[in-house]
Amino acid sequence: MAKLKIGGTWAGVLEEVDLQAWTLATLRDHVAARSNTPSDSINLICAGKILKDDTVPPQTLAQLGVKSNAKILATRASTPQQGHSFLAQEERSSRLARIRAAANAMAERHADGALPVEDFNIEVEDQNGQKVRLGSETDQRAVMMGLMLHAKGKRLIRQGNYKDALEVLSMGEESFSLCDPKVIELIDNVPILQIDMVWCYFMIRDIKWLSDAGKRLEMAREGIERAHGKDSFRLRLLQGGRYPELALHLRLELLEGVVAYHTGQFEKSKQTLASARTKFIQLQVPDEALSLVMSMGFAERDAKRALRMNNQDVGGAIDFLAEEKTKKLRKREEDIRRRNEIKEQKRYGMTPLKKAVDLERLKELVSIGFDKELAAEALRRNENDTQKALDDLTNPETNSALQVNIESRKRKRQKAARDSEIEKVVQMGFERSRVVAAFEAGGSLDEVLQRLTAQPGTDPMQPRENSASASHGGASSSAPLPDNVDADLAMYKVEDHSKTEQRDVEMEDELSADIAKADALADYDIEVTVEGEAITEYLALVESASCRGETVPSQ
Repeated sequence: MAKLKIGGTWAGVLEEVDLQAWTLATLRDHVAARSNTPSDSINLICAGKILKDDTVPPQTLAQLGVKSNAKILATRASTPQQGHSFLAQEERSSRLARIRAAANAMAERHADGALPVEDFNIEVEDQNGQKVRLGSETDQRAVMMGLMLHAKGKRLIRQGNYKDALEVLSMGEESFSLCDPKVIELIDNVPILQIDMVWCYFMIRDIKWLSDAGKRLEMAREGIERAHGKDSFRLRLLQGGRYPELALHLRLELLEGVVAYHTGQFEKSKQTLASARTKFIQLQVPDEALSLVMSMGFAERDAKRALRMNNQDVGGAIDFLAEEKTKKLRKREEDIRRRNEIKEQKRYGMTPLKKAVDLERLKELVSIGFDKELAAEALRRNENDTQKALDDLTNPETNSALQVNIESRKRKRQKAARDSEIEKVVQMGFERSRVVAAFEAGGSLDEVLQRLTAQPGTDPMQPRENSASASHGGASSSAPLPDNVDADLAMYKVEDHSKTEQRDVEMEDELSADIAKADALADYDIEVTVEGEAITEYLALVESASCRGETVPSQ
């Protein structure tokens, strides 16, 4: 018997699943029963693909490729009353599957030390912008995937698409669950994701999420205290006495108050909502303070953020904005340095397991006197094992073999570059034999082009007559370069043309853009207008229920 982990419409574990007997319809019925949803309105996604079975007789789950401990995402199709067609739901499910598959593919490529195939590189950073490596390669991959899906979910929340956001956040939660719990306890991303999921429940206004919301908020509060310290002491220390988490705690307390109200705990609801209202008042930016900060040349949004995170202190807000500007400049310089490092790594090639040469270990070998290129080749051959690389470098026989490999690879690169240049020039309309002969004569690309375009009497390699000149009964006295030659040459790059895996470039670009636009304090930068309205609404409901002496509130 197998076990299946379900996320999305219903989150939990199905025990004692007979993969050889259960069909897709059986699995759908079990999920439907637990989520109070009609069976025919549920779509199931596994490994980035929508599960479908149109065969007669139906295939079993095993025949469909479902394995024990597989992660299944359950999504609800919209009802006809909601005005969404089946086609639109299929498109939505397909898009969710693409988001999951793209996040998984990117996390795998960027967590294992392989050279990135994109124009960007994803690395995990702390709130000070320092690179961190959390746990094993598996943990790193799980955290990366969770962070990407969380960023995508937050974008969907900002767009007001709470249902899709909830599905994507569920995927992110599942990704984080694959990580070592001891690693997860070090970061606050998971409790913040839990709060974001309950915020989606609240904005959807679906009462049946109530019990799940209460559990998630308990986990979120415990997780934030673990990561930030008691009374946010650790966070306050890291942020120089600032209050970046105030808006996050406001949202948490509002949601706790809402859950308490709907479960009949009116006194608890009243106290929690009153605390949330106090924080809401603290976060209201005075016009005078805002005007002062903006007069220093800062944008309104940035000025408001700085004042909220500094308890409305103008001096602290200006210092904060100056620090943030310095951090951004430092981050830009670091990104340029990292891009240059990646270029260098590509020059050294990949290890047998397709990993990049470890530049830190390379620096160690260079610092004790070894030639950089030779040391890089030794690390490449030995999967970045420093001791084995040292053994090869200090052994005359293997050292000689390393040098032979380097020269051989140089010749291959030069030949590939030359062949590519020849192809470029041939595409300009010159005969291949004349182009090859021109390159064999030596010199730079400009000199080769000069030979090919020289007048007939000054060079034996005369340009080919084009159809226009031939039709006029004579060869052209000169063959000027086409207008687009310079542009073609400027775009030319020597690259590895080996086959790469099929990528969903569009979705990967979307995910990378979501991450690139975020910063270390984005999770705490919450506009609390909606929260303020909700606090007022629920305080009035609590007061009304208390006056009537109700024990269980109406839905």
